[in-house]
Amino acid sequence: MSKHNDLSALRHEIDEIDDKLLDLLNRRASLTNEVGIVKRAESEDTDFYRPEREADILRRLVSENSGPLTNDVVVRLMKEIISECLALEKKLKVAYLGPLGTYTHAATLKQFGGAVALQPSKTIDEIFREVESRGVDYGVVPIENSVGGTVYRSLDALKETSAYVCGEVVLAIRHQLLGTCDVSSAKRVYGHEQALQQCAGWLEKNLNGVEQIAVSSNAAAAEIVSQSGGKDSVAIASNEAGKIYTLPIVAQNIEDSVSNTTRFIVLGRNYPARSGDDKSMVMFGLPNNKAGALHAVLGVLAENNINMSKIESRPSRNGVWDYLFFADLLGHANDPAMANALAEIKENSSIFKLLGSYPRGDM
Repeated sequence: MSKHNDLSALRHEIDEIDDKLLDLLNRRASLTNEVGIVKRAESEDTDFYRPEREADILRRLVSENSGPLTNDVVVRLMKEIISECLALEKKLKVAYLGPLGTYTHAATLKQFGGAVALQPSKTIDEIFREVESRGVDYGVVPIENSVGGTVYRSLDALKETSAYVCGEVVLAIRHQLLGTCDVSSAKRVYGHEQALQQCAGWLEKNLNGVEQIAVSSNAAAAEIVSQSGGKDSVAIASNEAGKIYTLPIVAQNIEDSVSNTTRFIVLGRNYPARSGDDKSMVMFGLPNNKAGALHAVLGVLAENNINMSKIESRPSRNGVWDYLFFADLLGHANDPAMANALAEIKENSSIFKLLGSYPRGDM
């Protein structure tokens, strides 16, 4: 068989597979639509988005994946399929820290796919209010960065909110220097204050003495440079922001740490059921005149074989030297051991709040 005939045969086989894929995708979409009908018949106030179900699907497919597609590709493709199918049940409305092109925008798309209605918000507090008031179905806010640390505005807002943490998104941060001028011609560099901090070493080496201007977001920095014509200004932002605001990349991956990562939390009005690989976030306060109170809490976790991945303290604002603790625990609040531990911690705390339980966001 000639090379031409070999190629024709391969293309014919690909066409046949594409036809089968199209049929299967539409069959999946039809079944999802039927699921929506059943859910509405059971209750008008139902959760169409089920993070634990999605996590189970993705983990199963990753475990069965034999390549050559990587697991990351499988997850990304399946996320979009799930997103499009879910939109047939209900098109979700999701608030994120805008404008378009922010890392929160990227995290939102990573979590929900492209078939959602996006609502850009100016502040983290605004996102919390939108979720609480049912203006949106879900919200996405940053909670911590591996270089810059905790986003305290998000942490403090969790104290009072009626919303629950129902998911998390982990996003690798790759800062690009965007503009239409050469690095040597730049007189101003715009960026979010954390981005400027995360690129401090690179900026000192390559833009030493250039004015640094902190703005509300990296996307806003790209927008400012784009609108100004960018003759002597550059912006620190994402590759996606460069596409949105039509700015070429002047220098790639200028972050000082190659492990620069941000974790985002998803806000909803309920927390999901168990997925089998979950995290829980709790807030508690301890009597400040009781010696060993925090040690006792850690002992409760150890006795129940529960791992704590993070703990952070914040002023309670209820008294001098009075603090609240925020802890990330591995496991779901409805796991028997976790439920026992949380009940005991609550009993010995001056204040206690389960902020949410959700599938681990490491995919």
